[in-house]
Amino acid sequence: MKCKPNQTRTYDPEGFKKRAACLCFRSEREDEVLLVSSSRYPDRWIVPGGGMEPEEEPDGAAVREVYEEAGVKGKLGRLLGVFEQNQDRKHRTYVFVLTVTELLEDWEDSVSIGRKREWFKIEDAIKVLQCHKPVHAEYLEKLKLGGSPTNGNSAAPSLPESEP
Repeated sequence: MKCKPNQTRTYDPEGFKKRAACLCFRSEREDEVLLVSSSRYPDRWIVPGGGMEPEEEPDGAAVREVYEEAGVKGKLGRLLGVFEQNQDRKHRTYVFVLTVTELLEDWEDSVSIGRKREWFKIEDAIKVLQCHKPVHAEYLEKLKLGGSPTNGNSAAPSLPESEP
């Protein structure tokens, strides 16, 4: 289990935990996505992401999380959407698209907790995510429905300032 003693959880005004994640693609075709093993259940696959730190912007948090969890660097693309999870935990996750340009051989979570990563075709990724992480499968469903790379919106839109 991953433990970061100095990590501060951040919440938005409605009490949702602020999170950020990336769908990491092998190429701009967006036909293969990188999933990582769960820290809690090592035989299950998840989309890399995690909590935002105080004063951190969603795009910066997403890039940091995929570096820590998946050991990748890349070109950050568009904001795919903001997804809410209400059932067991109140999470609000900003999900970005990232085209991988660099794969590290060893990275923080592979060394500290033995995390694995693997490339999946989109349909296969949806199937493995639907079993244990249906919210993560929704990210890829949304991508298929209208977040295609040919929609001309490759730059991440500016995010609204938080209201007082």
